Amino acid sequence: MTATALTAIDLAGLRRRLTETVSGDVRFDAQAKGMYATDASNFRQVPIAVVIPRTLDDVVAVHVACRDVGAPLLPRGCGTSLSGETVNRAVVIDVSRHLTAIGEVDVAARTVTVEPGAINEQVNRATGPHGLIFGPDPSTHSRCTIGGNVGNNSCGIHSLQSQLYGPGPRTSDNVAALDVVTADGARFEVGVGEEEQLDAIVAAGGRKGEIYAALRQLRDRHADAIRAGYPSVERLPRRVSGYNLDELLPERGFNVARALVGTEGTCATVLRATLLLTPAMLHRTLVVVEYDDLADACTHIAEIVAFGPIGLEGLDRRLIENQTIQRSNLAALRELPERPKGDAWLLVQFGDETADGCAERVERFRAWLGDNGYADDRIALFGSDEDGGHSSDIWRIREGGLGSTAFPPDGRDHWPGWEDSAVPPERLGEYIPRLQALYARHGLRGAMYGHFGQGCIHSRIDFDLRSAAGVRRYRAFLEDAAELVASFGGSLSGEHGDGQQRAELLDRQYGPELLEAMREFKRIWDPEGRMNPGKVVDPRRLDDDLRLGPGSNPARPPVRFDYPDDGGDFAHAALRCVGVGECRVPDPATVMCPSFQATGDEQHSTRGRARLLYEMLDGRVIDDGWRSAEVFDALDLCLACKGCTSDCPVHVDMPTLKAEFLHHHYRRRRRPRHAYAFGFVDQAARLASLAPALVNAATRTEPLAGAAKRAAGVDPQRSIPRFARVPLRRWFRRRGGGRNPGGPRVVLWPDTFNDYFHADVGVACVEALEAGGWHVVMPTGHVCCGRPLYDYGLLDAVERYLRRTLAVLREEVRAGTPVVGIEPSCLAVFAEELPKLLPHDDDAARLRDCAVHFDEFVERERLPLPRLRGRALLWGHCHHKATGGMVPSLAALRRMGLEASEIRGGCCGLAGSWGFEDGKHDISLRCGEQALLPAVRDADPDTLIVADGFSCKTQIEQAGTGRRALHLGELIARGRRAGMP
Repeated sequence: MTATALTAIDLAGLRRRLTETVSGDVRFDAQAKGMYATDASNFRQVPIAVVIPRTLDDVVAVHVACRDVGAPLLPRGCGTSLSGETVNRAVVIDVSRHLTAIGEVDVAARTVTVEPGAINEQVNRATGPHGLIFGPDPSTHSRCTIGGNVGNNSCGIHSLQSQLYGPGPRTSDNVAALDVVTADGARFEVGVGEEEQLDAIVAAGGRKGEIYAALRQLRDRHADAIRAGYPSVERLPRRVSGYNLDELLPERGFNVARALVGTEGTCATVLRATLLLTPAMLHRTLVVVEYDDLADACTHIAEIVAFGPIGLEGLDRRLIENQTIQRSNLAALRELPERPKGDAWLLVQFGDETADGCAERVERFRAWLGDNGYADDRIALFGSDEDGGHSSDIWRIREGGLGSTAFPPDGRDHWPGWEDSAVPPERLGEYIPRLQALYARHGLRGAMYGHFGQGCIHSRIDFDLRSAAGVRRYRAFLEDAAELVASFGGSLSGEHGDGQQRAELLDRQYGPELLEAMREFKRIWDPEGRMNPGKVVDPRRLDDDLRLGPGSNPARPPVRFDYPDDGGDFAHAALRCVGVGECRVPDPATVMCPSFQATGDEQHSTRGRARLLYEMLDGRVIDDGWRSAEVFDALDLCLACKGCTSDCPVHVDMPTLKAEFLHHHYRRRRRPRHAYAFGFVDQAARLASLAPALVNAATRTEPLAGAAKRAAGVDPQRSIPRFARVPLRRWFRRRGGGRNPGGPRVVLWPDTFNDYFHADVGVACVEALEAGGWHVVMPTGHVCCGRPLYDYGLLDAVERYLRRTLAVLREEVRAGTPVVGIEPSCLAVFAEELPKLLPHDDDAARLRDCAVHFDEFVERERLPLPRLRGRALLWGHCHHKATGGMVPSLAALRRMGLEASEIRGGCCGLAGSWGFEDGKHDISLRCGEQALLPAVRDADPDTLIVADGFSCKTQIEQAGTGRRALHLGELIARGRRAGMP
């Protein structure tokens, strides 16, 4: 649809119709437009509006409203597409938030019917207990939607399982029926195998009969060309490009539903999908085989497939090196078989309904490997999680491919564009060297990995998309690559679709007659061309609408942090989000992103926030810079939990971006009162410590307590934590300082929370260190790392605090004295924020290197621990997980004799002072309910709850669990008091 046509749309009428007929959210605002202007591709197109329907009737109503004013439409799921098919100058319909229903599993028919927003992995969790799964599982399976799978004709890591043991490799092969709505608002169901009913359907008339009649005529005219131009799925399992016109052939059964799969929202919108299911084969073993290079790894693909694996993936050396340098999946990487000359690996997974059956398949394959000269040092086996193994850890190497190759250590950004071409599997060994030579000819680089068992190669490439010459090279390479894959009888896309990225090149694969047939197919469904225009057929150019491009020049205002991973460039730090949506995983087993998990709203995901920050710098949609209300609103529910710094595949650092934004947003303006009350909590606590008993009485007696909370901006449902009767440093001075004067020195950092509130924790930690022979020292004057100040962007004050800290600790850190942190969030400041705020201060670097979490120090130095009996449930502070992890804590608990397990995922929801802020109590608890609070409530009364974070312990106490959590130091002290050795 042209720009002229867009300007002719009655936007006021469209807004009125949508508002009157849709029960979900209807948004024409800059924030929504900014968030939905991009997906995971290279393209940017600002939508007309965004609708988040609550019901299927809402979706139909949107189509009717757009029909009445001639507005284009774009249905969208999770928005992780890499080809630009989920961005357009259209009314975007986001089905992912509410339209997530999963129906009952029909075990006999092996089917399940789901709404388009149902998440791929959640569908499999629903079908798994019946021994069935939906075969296609892209690497984004934890958050991508079935509607997106249908739109792209997705495949995935285990589509080989569906190919060998189920209906077929692609989503189209695994669809039995679709409930659809067309651009003009007509709703009906389309199915498969309808050749015998075709006359009756046409005779019944209506929009469906009209479409079916036209499709039959199309099929009959072009049948011979379709048969000649469409290779069978057996020959080319990953043919995803173009429309599935072959599904209309009489010998195929006139499968209209399957013909619609892969049309990328250009023909109709899916309201429900009935899916065919595959045997789950949950007893699995992963065999990893090391090879000299990728071509060598392809030598026996056909023979390996004959053994019946459920997955067959390939990895190259560059991918492994990237993850090693980025410190991703390190434990799993160390377990890969590796010789000095090995540059490639195959991941061959076998599955069965029984463990013995799986073992038998693996043994036959291993014997074959041995017969073909593969020694044991080139092979490693990993059992499934169900069988006590950890093959899922190895799969994370493969699933992390996109993130680890986006911004690799070579400093050159890598982008999609030719990331999923496919050839017949037996020709993969010929194709890869030719493709690598093409990279070299164009001066390009990129890691290669992918679905080798089905001939599909993934690769992000270091295209220069910022200069005119770079964009010309980008286009020239893609044109040559299209010619190359076509010469192999392959497909431009083997998984991600055409969108705008490859649609312009489809003539290389199909030729003019089939392209015209595809245009006719679209016109039959969408005569006015309003469904996702400019994608797949009659496409916009692949070098138009680039998010970057030669004209890109986002603002680069002066900033306070260093952004070392982005060359000091705040714009690049925001651009770092590649859109794969891992922050949208609605799984309590993950930390990132707690506010999205609680709300389901895109603006409260790391991705949504990063996009808005970049749009703020771009200035075309969000044009008020640091003063932006749209960005502020999105960041307001960011807990600064640091989950994104470790869980995000490209390590978007939203807490730092938030602090930077707030610093500039409030420049020369007053902040809300809670920013000062909580940001300078160290000063308030310092005053309260002069008369803690009086302050505690006042904060628990009305009306004084209510007045204090109102003055500080504390939510009325919260209780102000009690102040310690004797602060930690005062206790330390009164006892005469540390023991063991001849022992090695260690600084115990007296953070505000364990100094003025939980002083008993600090006392316990001092005694634990001294029991190991260490001489504990502690700053005598008031010090604070300034952690709460970051959350409100008070960065000038933070710098003052940190410079004082460095002055106090200078002699110690220059001597290499360990600085032990009791409170994880404060230790994390030394590890992360300090060097980014003072990047050229050598003492800051020294403090970073000296700083260590208490539990890490306990295990590193093997401090003596008492013996305890029973069970312990460990909860890790988010900042602790992001700056070291919980392995030392678990090790210490187990060394004490406890049966210890970790509560995985989520955030406590308090996040420092965030959950104390007025109006945030309820959402704070919703975050906590994702993982922590249910686990604590469900724990046996005799089970110890262990949590080192002050906010975590406070949330547990104030959320009605009836439990009190212990710091590891307190637990050690309890054991000693009990007299246990």
